[in-house]
Amino acid sequence: MTANNNTLSCHRKRNKNLGLAELIAIALGGMIGGGIFTILGISVAMIGVFTPVAIVIGGIIAALAGYSYIKLGVYYKDEGSSYIFYKKTFTQSPFAASLIGWWVIFGYISTLALYAYTFASYAISGTIFSDVEWVRKLVAGGIILLFTLVNVWSVKGMGKAEDVMVYTKLVILVVISFVFINNTQTSIPVLLHKEADISILSIFIVAALTFVAYEGFELVINAVNEMETPEKNIPRAIYLSIFLVILIYVIISIGAILAIPFSEIIQNKEYALAAGTGNVLGHWGTQLVVLGALLATSSAISGTVFGASRQMAVIAKDGYFPSFLAKRVNHIPVYSVICLSSLAFLLVLAGSLELILEFGSITFLLVSVLMAYANYRMREQTQSSLLITLLAFCGLFTGMILILYYEFISQPQQLVFIGGLYILLTLAAWLYARFRTTKIFHLN
Repeated sequence: MTANNNTLSCHRKRNKNLGLAELIAIALGGMIGGGIFTILGISVAMIGVFTPVAIVIGGIIAALAGYSYIKLGVYYKDEGSSYIFYKKTFTQSPFAASLIGWWVIFGYISTLALYAYTFASYAISGTIFSDVEWVRKLVAGGIILLFTLVNVWSVKGMGKAEDVMVYTKLVILVVISFVFINNTQTSIPVLLHKEADISILSIFIVAALTFVAYEGFELVINAVNEMETPEKNIPRAIYLSIFLVILIYVIISIGAILAIPFSEIIQNKEYALAAGTGNVLGHWGTQLVVLGALLATSSAISGTVFGASRQMAVIAKDGYFPSFLAKRVNHIPVYSVICLSSLAFLLVLAGSLELILEFGSITFLLVSVLMAYANYRMREQTQSSLLITLLAFCGLFTGMILILYYEFISQPQQLVFIGGLYILLTLAAWLYARFRTTKIFHLN
């Protein structure tokens, strides 16, 4: 759904075909965009030692979502991904194309807000402002503004910075994982004894809530025009990258819950991995964690602004967004960049970490459900298994229902906010679809 690292493929096009290793790097860069730094505190607060279990379940759901993206990606071979897939599947329904366009873009906006919020939380952790919400939101706005300016002024410079951030953050995450595991303070059996009353339903709810941490695997499809043998490399790259991300997330989460007291993780859930590491790993350990979080979220912000703004411009050119968003200056969709970043900052101002996380997960699940439905409609052409397609649809739909159920019983006011936002998005999509249809009719 998202576009965290479209720029990686952009810098190689026409110069070099992308092999499997490079495609996996694109997907890893997209998925590991601050996800583990965001979800850990919330997960531990809800299910404690069972956090790694929820992460694995979330990864399995992501693999089911990946199945539909793979089948549609291989069949259509279009770098437009979600929006284009739905548009081409439902060619007689302008509303379907408009709806998926609006939902996909606001999915990007929610992930951009999530990454910015997480960046700010880690940036001010350890300072006197660590728990001051207005400072956190101001810093989040500042990092969005920075990468907005970078994207507007220099795509080339942004691409070089992106490459450095992606590969550096992967190295840091590996180091953090092993350092945590070598400094354990307790054991899994002890923690299991303390958390014996956690329900299976809670674990599945957390798996759904944290599903957004896997958003980004579909970036492989954005590079379809630059890759070797898409029929083989799209499925290999997506499935292998999801497996590697599950592995990385599980290792980090196990290391964290064994090395850092739960009370410190929960108390400081906005910057959970940095919480308590000073006592366990020392000053340099804490700085390493913070650096990893800042690099991960920065690369995610940069790539999301880059890719999502271009997707927004394409949708606007098709007539489903205001036409000025399609205008480009030196091939850069400046107005889309500014609009995307402004809306993300407004979402940061409007909500907490939990609200942004939940809205992002619901949106990613919703778009994935629609992709599963599109694949169901095209199952003969895409040569998809009916059983796996239905399993994917049911699994993704169940995940979305679990989040809504959790919101209903715990924070109904947030459910009202999210529901109201979706009503507005759907209404806007319907109006633009109707306006476009009317305009075409008069032209003919």
